[in-house]
Amino acid sequence: MASWDRQTPLVLDSGCGTGWSTARLAERYRDSIVLGIDRSATRLKRFRGPQLSNMRRVRARAEDFWRLLAADAVRPARHFLLYPNPWPKAAHLRRRWHGHPVFPQLLSLGGQLELRTNWDTYAEEFRLAGGICGMATPPVVSFSVASPLTPFERKYADSGHRLYRLSLNLEKEQ
Repeated sequence: MASWDRQTPLVLDSGCGTGWSTARLAERYRDSIVLGIDRSATRLKRFRGPQLSNMRRVRARAEDFWRLLAADAVRPARHFLLYPNPWPKAAHLRRRWHGHPVFPQLLSLGGQLELRTNWDTYAEEFRLAGGICGMATPPVVSFSVASPLTPFERKYADSGHRLYRLSLNLEKEQ
């Protein structure tokens, strides 16, 4: 991210897929650098939207990228986890972000973290894990969306699924 001056607010879009959500977020946060992170080069190459001047996309494993950001004291202003793979089987808990060993580093990045999902159990587990780690955890809310941030959000909204959002302020007050 050689073009980032560290003064401009940073917005992370972790697990961005093709980058469609990164472009939507770049439109919303024009005064920020919006960085989409995805581990799949194939998905990133499929992006056909506008390449806005304030958006970047990078191929990386989110958990490794978060660790690097934390080690370099990079603190995003906002961080989005939009429709992550829920790994619904109980045996896969450690694959969910809130059950993964990187979860404390994710929370240590700070900023405002927003999780969106169509699986209320995932959002509630994430909220509880945040509370265990000492974060203030507001309730998970159900919401409707007029302008979807991701193709999954559009698909779920169009098919009548309930959508859930959890917003965590990761700035510790100590």
